[in-house]
Amino acid sequence: MMLHPATVHFAMALPVVASVFGLVYLYSKSEMMSKTSLIMTIAAALAMTVAWYTGNQAGPEIFDYLSKAGKEELLEHKELGLYLAIATGIIALVQIVGYKMKKFAVQALAILLLLAATATTLLQGKHGGEIVYNYGMPFKAYMIEDSLHEATANAEATEDCDEKVEAYEDAIDEISSLSEEVDAIYGNTPKTQEEEDDDE
Repeated sequence: MMLHPATVHFAMALPVVASVFGLVYLYSKSEMMSKTSLIMTIAAALAMTVAWYTGNQAGPEIFDYLSKAGKEELLEHKELGLYLAIATGIIALVQIVGYKMKKFAVQALAILLLLAATATTLLQGKHGGEIVYNYGMPFKAYMIEDSLHEATANAEATEDCDEKVEAYEDAIDEISSLSEEVDAIYGNTPKTQEEEDDDE
């Protein structure tokens, strides 16, 4: 089961929360808001790192199932995720320095950089959604279609009826195996025969 879909929500939400506290601090300049903003920025940096790590682990599991365009999108998504993880880590360090030195200008710089990183994170989330809904959802059908094309080619290449039947049986087995792999990747529980009958 992939952890990335769960961790990425924290990576998107925490920078927004940290940015809000940062803006409040810029307005109030209070010690409490300074500390709160710092804590939330550190939490956002950690969440971003975890999201990148889980995404890095999940990517290879689905890469082969994606179309060419989907693979390119996934690689771009991975690269931007790494840059965001590094950037938020640096921003957190800058804010720590500003907090320790009690330098408002340094903290303000970190908060402004965080706002830019947050906007980029939201864009990254949009790209992630496109991978899931534009490429991730259809990839199962894409692989099924590929299996059927291969079975058709194998069946047309022989005159033996048994071999034709065997080619399509192999395709059915491959499709069933693919469904199980996809369910395992996404943590889905396949429906039982009774549940399928109830749906009908």
